[in-house]
Amino acid sequence: MDELEQWKIQLQKWSYQGAEWFHQMPKTQLYASIAVVIITTFLLLSMLGCVQISLPCLVLEFVNVRLFKATKSNTIVLTGLSGSGKTTLFYQLQDGSSHLGTVTSMDPNEGTFVLHSGMTKKGKIKPVHVVDVPGHSRLRPKLDEFLPLAAGMVFVVDALEFLPNCRADSEYLYDILTKSSVVKKKIPVLILCNKTDKVTAHTKEFIKKQLEKEIEKFRASRSAISAAYVVNEFTLGVPGEAFAFSQCHNKVTVADASGLTGEIAQLEEFIREYVKP
Repeated sequence: MDELEQWKIQLQKWSYQGAEWFHQMPKTQLYASIAVVIITTFLLLSMLGCVQISLPCLVLEFVNVRLFKATKSNTIVLTGLSGSGKTTLFYQLQDGSSHLGTVTSMDPNEGTFVLHSGMTKKGKIKPVHVVDVPGHSRLRPKLDEFLPLAAGMVFVVDALEFLPNCRADSEYLYDILTKSSVVKKKIPVLILCNKTDKVTAHTKEFIKKQLEKEIEKFRASRSAISAAYVVNEFTLGVPGEAFAFSQCHNKVTVADASGLTGEIAQLEEFIREYVKP
């Protein structure tokens, strides 16, 4: 990625962080601050002799900056446990190759590009900024750096080795779905069951049901913990009902794929739905 593109992404991060800060402020405090800024600016301009500028014009000019209008993001975040195949999917999206299966990543992979399958299509196609966040538990905090930018998130599950990892998958997914940044922005999440080309891989329907059952256990156990020890700001599900992804604050869908064979149509469909020209 060239230096200009890196600066563009960094500026986008700052923009989203600034917008999130504004939205978290109490409305009365926010409006009072804006009023002070506008009046102070008007008075200073008047003292400098800019008599042509009126207070109403200044207010209109402030509105025109569209400070609170959310910028459409083109960032898709790939996350999940180590070994689930995130990096292979990243390269399939980028250039249509599995890169021989790749190896476990210790640093985020990121790039801005037109999806490989859309290279030959005509018309306006918006480049996608894809971030592959490492799945190692010690590196997961890096995910929080990219959530303010996310137009959508893909949680990759190894459908071949799902049962041994079911609890770990569920706990990580639970933590993601209860993050305030995910809930407040209603970031859509795609649970992508990877490696489904293998005969012994579990189906997406089976994986969905097992994840819901395991998350229900986490929900029950964590709700019993004193509020002083609860890290997440939001809870999942409906009291008195078994947990289902349909109860989430944001949209959660399930699909399957195979990074090694390039069967990623459902992943690309998800990306096109939330990253539009």
